[in-house]
Amino acid sequence: MIKTENLNYIYQPGMPYEKHALYNVNIEIPDGDFTAIIGHTGSGKSTLIQHLNGLIKPTDGKIIIDGTDITRPGIDLKLIRKKVGLVFQYPEHQLFEETVYRDIAFGPKNMGLDADEIKDRVMEAARLVNLDEAILEKSPFDLSGGQKRRAAIAGVLSMHPKILILDEPTAGLDPRGRDSLLRLLTSLHERLNMTIIFVSHSMEDVARVAKNIIVMNKGTVFMHGSVSEVFERGDELINIGLNVPQVTQLFNKLIKMGADLPKDIYTVKYAVKILNEKMKGKEHV
Repeated sequence: MIKTENLNYIYQPGMPYEKHALYNVNIEIPDGDFTAIIGHTGSGKSTLIQHLNGLIKPTDGKIIIDGTDITRPGIDLKLIRKKVGLVFQYPEHQLFEETVYRDIAFGPKNMGLDADEIKDRVMEAARLVNLDEAILEKSPFDLSGGQKRRAAIAGVLSMHPKILILDEPTAGLDPRGRDSLLRLLTSLHERLNMTIIFVSHSMEDVARVAKNIIVMNKGTVFMHGSVSEVFERGDELINIGLNVPQVTQLFNKLIKMGADLPKDIYTVKYAVKILNEKMKGKEHV
């Protein structure tokens, strides 16, 4: 489980540009969950996820990963970062080695593993993200945008994390690349029972793959629940500058016009199912 207790963070305390970025954040994310974090710019999303692998130290409060308080003095953060992999926004900008193989191998090499173990991990990570073996000897700068993104994720997976956190993983990708990456995340979650947490501005992406949503607003947790529970409260999301999937907007308008429809429609697939059921019901009248 990932848990925070009264987590607070202040940027540049005591300075002219001091900013209280997180206020008493209390969340619990169980093992094997697939959680999206949403919120407008400046709501604290990225600050929160950077706390979860010890990249940022809280001003006060606790962060507990698998029962270990990672904020206590003397904690070995290297061990935490092996368990919690963090993929930054536009991770392909961090590719720097001569070959894709060497980029993926960078983390395991720094862990002090032998050459055979490093090779095994590189090949395994490449398979997990669907990178062809022939690509491994290419320069990472010769890859497509989607391939670069997957290579960067493979570099994190080669560390064998139990938890994978991604900041805007589909940002800048074309529709085909975005769909491919979302399928990859779903596959990793299902095949490895991996806990996945991702920040996103796309309500459609969230609706497609997440199980639960944390809504951040002005540094606090505004809402935390299942995808259907959160999107049912679309008016509240709109009031804080967010939105809901387009299909949800459409069905909410129909409901306000008097249509007898459920309020938890947030994917096109589910919308089609509901409409088909309604049509069949009319055929039997």
